[in-house]
Amino acid sequence: MEPHSQTDDTPQSRSILEGQLRESYGRVVYSHKTHEKCADILLSKLARIRFWQILLSALTTAGFIAGVLGTGKIAAALGMCVATALLALNAYTKNYDLGSLAQKHKQAANDLWAVREAYLSLLVDVRMREKPLEMLQTHRDELVKQLHTVYSGAPSTNYPAYKRAQEALQKHEDMTFSDAEIDAFLPGELKRGDSKNNPTKS
Repeated sequence: MEPHSQTDDTPQSRSILEGQLRESYGRVVYSHKTHEKCADILLSKLARIRFWQILLSALTTAGFIAGVLGTGKIAAALGMCVATALLALNAYTKNYDLGSLAQKHKQAANDLWAVREAYLSLLVDVRMREKPLEMLQTHRDELVKQLHTVYSGAPSTNYPAYKRAQEALQKHEDMTFSDAEIDAFLPGELKRGDSKNNPTKS
């Protein structure tokens, strides 16, 4: 992209840029959380499949032992049915590597976290008015390229994961902290809840 030099650095121009950055930041927040939820869903599904693999393996072994000991044809038939189910389950996990896919979603979430924080810092820079508008626009363009790279290598998300992300962000306020919660992580000099260290409070 060509360098920006034609836009007048006015409050209106900064307001327009801030509006665009807020929209982009919101989308990245949702994408980050959705990829996290995708990974959680896949790992839960993988844990259930592994449980059934262990159970079916045990039942298959028990069925074949019963058949060898001559305890009945029914037990042997059940053992064959269970073995068939186990074979199908193993074939599914071989063709559809849930663990690897979950890891890709985790990596996408990690990459999006970095972009999310960069957008947040850029929004702060817009408000502080210390950097010229052209520099802010250039930084925005770099973030767009970085975001495109992340999305290009990320697996597709799904609707159930999006709904979980929406619930986490809107109902459980995963991205929201009160001053008291933040103060708990900070040294005394940086706490906002302490009126002695905060000159804006009387």
